[in-house]
Amino acid sequence: MKRVKESYCKASFLFAFAVFVFVAAAVFFRPAGVHAAQTDPAAGQETSADTEDADARNDNADGFSIIYNNDSGSLSTPVRMLLVLTILSLAPSILVMLTSFTRIIIVLHFVRTAIGTQTAPPNQVLVGLSLFLTFFIMWPTFQEINENALKPLEAGTITQEEALQAAEEPLREFMVGQTQARDLEVFVEISGEEYENYDEVPFTTLVPAFILSELRTSFIIGFLIYIPFIVIDMVVASVLMSMGMMMLPPTVISLPFKILLFVLADGWDLVIEGVVQTFY
Repeated sequence: MKRVKESYCKASFLFAFAVFVFVAAAVFFRPAGVHAAQTDPAAGQETSADTEDADARNDNADGFSIIYNNDSGSLSTPVRMLLVLTILSLAPSILVMLTSFTRIIIVLHFVRTAIGTQTAPPNQVLVGLSLFLTFFIMWPTFQEINENALKPLEAGTITQEEALQAAEEPLREFMVGQTQARDLEVFVEISGEEYENYDEVPFTTLVPAFILSELRTSFIIGFLIYIPFIVIDMVVASVLMSMGMMMLPPTVISLPFKILLFVLADGWDLVIEGVVQTFY
């Protein structure tokens, strides 16, 4: 039985290898197209078809073409799809590192941890809420990028380099407004360069400084959120110890009181309003 399995595996491997070789040979060694000769009745001479135009038509028929004239160019549909897929693959990193998403999601996690509920609200709800709050905060920036970079690039009025510069300006303006000066000075000092103003700081230096500032700000907000819930835990623990209930975990008693306090104080509105207003 073992020999039969080994023979079957070898036969399957040889068959797959043969199919691969056949497909590769069919793709790379296919015969070139033959163009029929055309006769010019007026001149009485026989002329052949333009091979370059025929090759160009064949390329367009295959679905991949790049047309470039001076400073303006256009891409075929497959190339655009490739660029779109590349942007979508990098979208999570761009969303997390260049927008307000980092601060919002960290603050919401601090809220859930301070209350003491381990899975309520679940991670999917926190991420979804953070995502829509990010769109709400970043919508003016996204609109400016669409108007100044994407639409002119699609119309062919600007080049790709100009589109990248136009898209970078709104993001730079947003990040500079949220980046603390000391964080930016740290990375400028590490890079060993000196700049007179923020406009001269390269994008690669501004992004890590912005992320560091977001982490610092979100942890400061999380500390302020923790204070009232810690007070409740301390009061409940003191009452239980005074009553001699040593074996009863204080979190079991304090959790309902923390949830009640959070609901009565309209905590979600206060937290979300406070976080959003930190960006304005």
